[in-house]
Amino acid sequence: MRILHPTALVVSALLLAACSRDNSDLRAYIDEVKSRTSTVVEPIPQIRQYEPFEYIPGERRDPFTPQVQEAPSGPSPENSIRPDANRNREALEEFPLDSLRMVGTLTTARATYALIRAPDGIVHRVSVGNYMGQNYGKITGISEAEVKLEEIIPDGFGGYMKRSASIALSEN
Repeated sequence: MRILHPTALVVSALLLAACSRDNSDLRAYIDEVKSRTSTVVEPIPQIRQYEPFEYIPGERRDPFTPQVQEAPSGPSPENSIRPDANRNREALEEFPLDSLRMVGTLTTARATYALIRAPDGIVHRVSVGNYMGQNYGKITGISEAEVKLEEIIPDGFGGYMKRSASIALSEN
């Protein structure tokens, strides 16, 4: 406590000494700033008057009712192409077509078979007439280089359409 009291007195004396009435340097700076020539300030641009939009319906549609779209024209859903719902599904139909790989062929006196590797690693033997892929793909042809098939896919209009697809022999 004895050291704190004299230290506080010294600090107070220094602070009071710094507050002198000699402001000559400040007054000189203010005079210099006032003597500078002022620059021309460009005028504020004229603001256009806001014109609110007035909706006059005339022949326009009401913006608060949903827009009625015409049904797109396309093949009728009553076409004869349909997947066979009563057919037993085969093992390769549970995999997407792009996940199946052709790894080889087998040729016998009676038929040519393709060897297809499924994503689970099992190699399946398929022939013309078998199904594979999730779009009811029926095998229509087998060669040494590829398996051709025909898929039945939705056409977007409530019906189905046929699409050709193939799986080429895999290099690895």
